[in-house]
Amino acid sequence: MPEKKTVQEYAFKELNTLNKKIEGTKGLPEGLKERLVEMVQRLERMANIGHYAAEFDTLARYIELVTSVPWIKETEDYLELKGAREILDKNHYGMDYVKERVTEYLATLMLLKKRGREAISSAPIVLLVGLQGVGKTTMAYSLAETLRRKFVRIAMGGIGSTQELRGKSKAFPEAEPGQIIKALIKTGVRNPVILLDEIDKASGEQGLRFDVMAILLEILDPKQNVEFRDHYLDYPIDLSDVLFICSANTTGTLSTALMDRMEIIKMPSYTDDEKIVIARDYLLPQIFEKSGLNPGELEVDPDLWPGIVRPFGYDSGIRSLGRTMEAICRKVAKEIVEGKSKKVLITAENLKYYLPK
Repeated sequence: MPEKKTVQEYAFKELNTLNKKIEGTKGLPEGLKERLVEMVQRLERMANIGHYAAEFDTLARYIELVTSVPWIKETEDYLELKGAREILDKNHYGMDYVKERVTEYLATLMLLKKRGREAISSAPIVLLVGLQGVGKTTMAYSLAETLRRKFVRIAMGGIGSTQELRGKSKAFPEAEPGQIIKALIKTGVRNPVILLDEIDKASGEQGLRFDVMAILLEILDPKQNVEFRDHYLDYPIDLSDVLFICSANTTGTLSTALMDRMEIIKMPSYTDDEKIVIARDYLLPQIFEKSGLNPGELEVDPDLWPGIVRPFGYDSGIRSLGRTMEAICRKVAKEIVEGKSKKVLITAENLKYYLPK
């Protein structure tokens, strides 16, 4: 008997918490609010008769999730083109053509906003196309940083089911919302920048790929995404203020309808000369921070940078180069911790030792 009372007390305490969340959720649509109130009343009846079933947990979880969605909370865009270029230069070396295209895109958004028109819904979706490691994700993050919006990345590679994007009905066991709703909840705002990363790798199965492309079109098309319906949420939500950015290694597997909605920006591969500057001025300071090194504890003979970069010259991006620099810094950190060195100068004589095997 005491155990039953404890369960009931827990249930009523949880119901009280759910009621507070419903009342405290700003911008909750009236129709959805009425539905949640009815659910709580149903749970109260179950608790009154001492009936605590799996359905109680299912409905309680649904209410918690719906009240976590940012229905009206948003960040204010920062509209300043000079600052945008400074951020792009800070995060990326070279790529003048790409930076110019990105600033033109931002200028369009800014002009529409300043003149009181719908900016995001009027602008095409940016599709960054390039080989791995050329900076597509960083470029998307730079766009978010420029506008001072929250940023979240959704990995599209290997999407095995359309439910991963659209969610699964709460009627099924272990149901959950799709990645889009999860992204909104994670950022806590209704207008984040969402990167749909590597959409060309969504699925290897042709039939499923067509389904995924159809859902992507619904998510990205401003005429359709104003009432996007996630199967778990089971209520339309407006995605028109979300700034979607897509990336792909190639456009060969993308549907024609989806491509028509895209503004393609091709990301070039890096030359060895560009990699030297990136390794010296961009990667090394970041890796110092991660490895605990101070700038003066590792120096590289300027003439050796081509030898550090060249073995990975075939790599279009900088990931291999980044791993090389990390391996060098780890060895230096080990020597400093062991007391063997206070400062390391990499020369032609010891370069082979510090390079990863």
